[in-house]
Parts: sequence; C-alpha cells; structure tokens
Amino acid sequence: MTYGIMIQESPVLPAQEQRVEIVERKGRGHPDTICDAVAERISVELSRAYTRVFGRVLHHNIDKGLLVAGQVSLRLGGGEVVEPMRLIIGDRATMGEGTKIVPVAEIAVATARDWLKQNLRRVDPDRHVQYQVELKPASPELRSIFDARRNWLVANDTSAAVGDAPLTPTERRVRDLERFLNGAKFKSEFPETGEDVKVLALRRERDLLVTVAMPVLAESVRSEVAYFRLKARILRTIQDYVQGRPHGCGQVRVRVNALDRRGEGLNGMYLTLLGTSAEHGDSGQVGRGNRVCGVIALNRPMSGEAAAGKNPVSHVGKIYNVLAHELAVRIHRQVSGVQEVTVWLCSTIGQRLDRPSMAAASVNLTQGVSLSRIRPAIEHMIQDGLDGLGSFCESLARGKYPVW
Repeated sequence: MTYGIMIQESPVLPAQEQRVEIVERKGRGHPDTICDAVAERISVELSRAYTRVFGRVLHHNIDKGLLVAGQVSLRLGGGEVVEPMRLIIGDRATMGEGTKIVPVAEIAVATARDWLKQNLRRVDPDRHVQYQVELKPASPELRSIFDARRNWLVANDTSAAVGDAPLTPTERRVRDLERFLNGAKFKSEFPETGEDVKVLALRRERDLLVTVAMPVLAESVRSEVAYFRLKARILRTIQDYVQGRPHGCGQVRVRVNALDRRGEGLNGMYLTLLGTSAEHGDSGQVGRGNRVCGVIALNRPMSGEAAAGKNPVSHVGKIYNVLAHELAVRIHRQVSGVQEVTVWLCSTIGQRLDRPSMAAASVNLTQGVSLSRIRPAIEHMIQDGLDGLGSFCESLARGKYPVW
C-alpha cells in the first residue's frame, strides 16, 4: 500500500449543531446550473461515443462552460427576445485516433439543445440560444494517460476532494424545497412560474429564514396587482410546504422575490420571458452551482474543483468528489455510532487512481462510542471504495451519479 488511510475525531461541531448555518440551492433554470447540467450531459454523451468507436473513454474535459446572458424586451403580458443567449462550450476533447473520428462539436451542440428542450419549457434551443464550441485537443502528455496499453488509468491532476454526510435538516429542507418548486405538481398549480429557482436558508440557532427567488412569466401577468396577488398565493403554498415538514426550528420565515417593490411597475417585479434570468439578467458558469451533495453548504469544507463536465475515468476533480461523497454516505449509514463524517481524497498527477496520496475521514461520534472501535470498519469501507474504482468510473461515465 503506497498511501495511508487516516481516521480522526472531528475537531468541530456537527454542522446542524453550529449556531449559524447557511445553505443554498440553485434550481435547474439557474444559469450556473444550466452550465453544470449541460457540461455533464455532454461528458456522458462523449463517453458513450468514445466507447462505441474506440472501446474506451478518451480524454475530454467539458468543464469550462459559460452561458452569456441575452437581452429581452419585457412588458406586462409578454415581450420579445432581442438578443439570444450564447452558450460557450469549452476546454479539451479528443477528436479521434488514427482514421477514426468522433464529431465532438456536433455531439456537444446536439446534447446541449436536447437538455434545454427537456428542462426549460419556454426556451427554444434553436431560436433563443447560440452555441460556440471551443473544444481543442489536449496536450500529448495528458493524452498519454489514456493510452490503451495502460493497465490502469492514473490521475490527470494533483488535487483534493471532499464529501460529507448526512445532510443537515436545513440542507435537506433547501434541497427538497427547490425540487418541489420545480416539480410537476407545483408547476401544474403555478404554470406562471419559471425554472430559475434559487433557495437560500439562514439558520440562527433555532430561527430559520428561507429566501426564494423564482421568476414569473411576463405573458401571464397583466397588471402589478395581478403579480402581487399571484405572489401571495405562491408564498402561502411555500409556507404550507415548509411548515408541513419536520424542521425543528422555533420560528420559520419565508420570503419570495425579496427585491420586489409595489408601485414601481416592471422595476418592482421579478418577470422573465423564458423562465430563466439568463435571458437578460445573469450569466452562468460551470462550477459555480450546487456541489455533488445537491446544495451549497457554507458550513462544510468544499473543493474548488467543478465536478460537472470532467472526464469520468481520470479526472479526480470529478471522480474523487463524487466518491468522497458516496463514501461519506455509506459510512454514516452503515457504521453505527457515526453522527457525522467528512471524507477527503487527495491525488498526485500520474499516480494510480486507486492509490491516492491520502484518504482520510473525520468523524463526529455519538456519546459512548470510541474511535478505536469503529476505525477498522471505516478504513475497510474506504479501502473497498478504492478497490472498486474501476466499476465506479464506468458508472460515472454512464451518468449514474448526479453532480449538481
């Protein structure tokens, strides 16, 4: 064994016991989430194409995407797209080997169009979005990692990743609320709302403030009075949803579209034409959205790596981030006495993926449980996860594990 597995007791309180907790989730219509989701879908489709043509996944990283906001002209009751959004798909991808070619640019654009069509019901992927593919071949040194003669792929970066479990009650509430607001039932009741939902929760001791940003489609609003009447219905529905689930807080307050101001017309209402702020107000970028666990939890340690779009067989920015999260979930579920766990994995470029420079876990234990009793079980689970890395990466390549 060329690496060590380290287990320690956590020096900090579990996140849910800390006095202040801040959690955010960006829904599927948020510009950052669009970038993450499209980049990841392109990686999955390229992996499929490479495997079909070459029998293995070749080098690619689609993790430098940018969604440039467009321009719209809004009015009560509708509006027009003045300038379409621009989706820049960038970084590196192998175009082929020898005489065999994979149509990388065509796959990238077709995949992006398909995702937009499936997930943003007001966006026409042909009329409302322009596509700019900036995928270039990788350096010879990095391409050599994918040589078919290698028995095992190695890390293509020196990097570190982290995962933790379980989600705190606040983290679960934020994740579930966004899913509810973008779910079929809510959209059926409130078809006037867009998909660009963002939920941020601030917990101070046992007081919880939940702020929701969610655009209303301009074509559905004929007056300011109608907008604020609809907003009041939405607020009551969100309050009922939050209060109807266990939260353990003494006071829970909910705000919707906090920038709204009565009497200011279009300047005081959150309206969109297409259901996403990317149409006019906000650009997006890969890596600025939700972490692998599904939320942005500021009380937790976080890797600076974007998991979305990276290749699933050598880039530790994806592999170790997802694996660390999965290992943390397994340890919490299966090792009795673990209240909370954080798992770190660190790589060295050129080193075998299943032999990281370090694998470590930091645990909060329930009262009466000793670290010496549970250390062997945790070490075994981490080692088992590393031993199964080959099949894990195959599952990553098929898109089995969500990264946003």
